Amino acid sequence: MEDWNRNNPISEYVRKQRKASKMTQIELSDLTGVGLRFVRDMEQGKPNLMTNKVNQVLLFFGTTLKPQPITNETN
Repeated sequence: MEDWNRNNPISEYVRKQRKASKMTQIELSDLTGVGLRFVRDMEQGKPNLMTNKVNQVLLFFGTTLKPQPITNETN
């Protein structure tokens, strides 16, 4: 099982966007329709989250998950 990584790009993005919007995790949960536990797990870098729920939160901030080619810069 993978370790949780609070500094992964999705965790950092969601946490940064939420704080910039001056929202609590509870407010983000209510506004996106996902559970509070999910928001907390996402921001703490849980490695195995449901992608449809991740997209539900990301869509709130105007983004989505998408495939990205691996380059030498991202390795």
